[in-house]
Amino acid sequence: MSDRPLFLERASFRRRRLGDAARVLPVLAALAVMLPVWWLPAAFSFGAGAIALFGFWAVLILAVWVLHRALIRAEAATMRAGGESPGDSDWTGHDAL
Repeated sequence: MSDRPLFLERASFRRRRLGDAARVLPVLAALAVMLPVWWLPAAFSFGAGAIALFGFWAVLILAVWVLHRALIRAEAATMRAGGESPGDSDWTGHDAL
Protein backbone atom coordinates (compact mmCIF):
# COMPACT_ATOMS: atom_id res chain seq x y z
CA MET A 1 0.00 0.00 0.00
CA SER A 2 1.22 3.46 -0.84
CA ASP A 3 1.76 6.14 1.78
CA ARG A 4 0.32 8.78 -0.59
CA PRO A 5 -2.89 10.43 0.61
CA LEU A 6 -6.17 9.31 -0.94
CA PHE A 7 -7.31 12.85 -1.69
CA LEU A 8 -5.27 15.60 -3.33
CA GLU A 9 -4.28 18.55 -1.22
CA ARG A 10 -6.15 21.74 -1.99
CA ALA A 11 -3.14 23.46 -3.59
CA SER A 12 -2.40 20.50 -5.86
CA PHE A 13 -6.06 20.17 -6.84
CA ARG A 14 -6.26 23.88 -7.67
CA ARG A 15 -3.08 23.70 -9.77
CA ARG A 16 -4.43 20.76 -11.76
CA ARG A 17 -7.79 22.43 -12.41
CA LEU A 18 -6.05 25.63 -13.53
CA GLY A 19 -3.93 23.52 -15.87
CA ASP A 20 -7.12 22.00 -17.27
CA ALA A 21 -8.52 25.50 -17.80
CA ALA A 22 -5.34 26.49 -19.65
CA ARG A 23 -5.77 23.51 -21.97
CA VAL A 24 -9.45 24.24 -22.69
CA LEU A 25 -9.10 28.01 -23.18
CA PRO A 26 -7.84 27.88 -26.81
CA VAL A 27 -10.75 25.64 -27.84
CA LEU A 28 -13.29 27.88 -26.13
CA ALA A 29 -11.69 30.95 -27.69
CA ALA A 30 -11.88 29.44 -31.18
CA LEU A 31 -15.55 28.60 -30.67
CA ALA A 32 -16.27 32.06 -29.27
CA VAL A 33 -14.75 33.65 -32.38
CA MET A 34 -16.39 31.36 -34.93
CA LEU A 35 -19.92 30.82 -33.61
CA PRO A 36 -21.19 34.41 -33.93
CA VAL A 37 -19.86 34.57 -37.47
CA TRP A 38 -21.62 31.31 -38.40
CA TRP A 39 -24.92 32.18 -36.73
CA LEU A 40 -25.21 35.88 -37.63
CA PRO A 41 -23.00 36.59 -40.66
CA ALA A 42 -24.91 39.75 -41.60
CA ALA A 43 -24.47 41.27 -38.14
CA PHE A 44 -20.68 41.06 -38.43
CA SER A 45 -19.90 43.39 -41.28
CA PHE A 46 -16.31 44.37 -41.89
CA GLY A 47 -16.25 47.25 -39.39
CA ALA A 48 -18.37 45.66 -36.67
CA GLY A 49 -16.61 42.31 -37.12
CA ALA A 50 -13.17 43.90 -36.82
CA ILE A 51 -14.14 45.78 -33.66
CA ALA A 52 -15.68 42.62 -32.15
CA LEU A 53 -12.64 40.53 -33.08
CA PHE A 54 -10.10 42.94 -31.60
CA GLY A 55 -12.25 43.45 -28.49
CA PHE A 56 -12.45 39.70 -27.99
CA TRP A 57 -8.71 39.42 -28.62
CA ALA A 58 -8.02 41.99 -25.88
CA VAL A 59 -10.30 40.14 -23.45
CA LEU A 60 -8.60 36.85 -24.34
CA ILE A 61 -5.15 38.35 -23.67
CA LEU A 62 -6.38 39.54 -20.27
CA ALA A 63 -7.86 36.09 -19.50
CA VAL A 64 -4.59 34.35 -20.40
CA TRP A 65 -2.64 36.78 -18.21
CA VAL A 66 -4.97 36.18 -15.23
CA LEU A 67 -4.79 32.40 -15.74
CA HIS A 68 -1.00 32.54 -15.99
CA ARG A 69 -0.71 34.50 -12.73
CA ALA A 70 -3.07 32.05 -11.00
CA LEU A 71 -1.02 29.09 -12.27
CA ILE A 72 2.19 30.64 -10.93
CA ARG A 73 0.59 31.20 -7.51
CA ALA A 74 -0.90 27.69 -7.46
CA GLU A 75 2.44 26.14 -8.39
CA ALA A 76 4.17 28.06 -5.60
CA ALA A 77 1.48 26.99 -3.11
CA THR A 78 1.85 23.37 -4.19
CA MET A 79 5.61 23.52 -3.75
CA ARG A 80 5.20 25.02 -0.26
CA ALA A 81 2.55 22.48 0.77
CA GLY A 82 4.13 19.36 -0.68
CA GLY A 83 7.81 20.20 -0.55
CA GLU A 84 8.32 18.79 -4.02
CA SER A 85 10.67 20.28 -6.56
CA PRO A 86 9.50 21.39 -10.03
CA GLY A 87 11.17 18.36 -11.65
CA ASP A 88 9.19 15.84 -9.61
CA SER A 89 6.35 15.57 -12.11
CA ASP A 90 6.51 14.37 -15.68
CA TRP A 91 5.22 16.20 -18.78
CA THR A 92 1.65 14.94 -18.25
CA GLY A 93 1.40 16.74 -14.92
CA HIS A 94 1.25 13.48 -12.96
CA ASP A 95 3.75 12.63 -10.28
CA ALA A 96 6.66 10.54 -11.49
CA LEU A 97 6.85 7.02 -10.11
